[in-house]
Amino acid sequence: MADILILYFSRSGNVAALARQIARGVEDVPGMTARLRTVPPVAPQTQIALPPEPAAGSPYVDRRDLAECAGLVLGSPTRFGNMASPLKYFLDSTGAEWASGTLIGKPAAVFTSTSSPHGGQESTLLSMLIPLLHHGMLILGLPYSEHRLTTTDGGGTPYGASHLAGPDGKRPLSEDEKHLARALGKRVAVLAAQLQLAR
Repeated sequence: MADILILYFSRSGNVAALARQIARGVEDVPGMTARLRTVPPVAPQTQIALPPEPAAGSPYVDRRDLAECAGLVLGSPTRFGNMASPLKYFLDSTGAEWASGTLIGKPAAVFTSTSSPHGGQESTLLSMLIPLLHHGMLILGLPYSEHRLTTTDGGGTPYGASHLAGPDGKRPLSEDEKHLARALGKRVAVLAAQLQLAR
């Protein structure tokens, strides 16, 4: 079995819901397992002690998760067209992994949730791809053979899976959004499995 790390930050639960759909897509691929992890929030005083694990949901990420994964799917809500600061804070701390090439050659993809249709989904997805490119990862999106990209009235982009949560953040995932998230997870897992066979 090989793990695909699904690493995300979620405040309202929408990104976490997408992460679970991506995990379903990963686990549709024989021999592949989804490893769900999150990052802790940040505050102006970042040395405030937090519990070693969150009270609910996915455990906090550990550096071993990066070393042990066969692929990575990164998720964040949109913050002014960019990834949320807790995820950026974690990525900024991965200099040792960059220097040692921990993630080179592993497949990667991204996902996000916004409150409005033009709230920066695509720019947020692109912002998350930049550090993955610096890590030497193999970037995957959603091809237009996924026909729901052209019919969705919510989230879903060629840059990655996404969700339109609505102004109150309470709109549930649509069937199109679920399908596209599962397709993204499956796509990363299939390539990771192929790369493992080639080694």
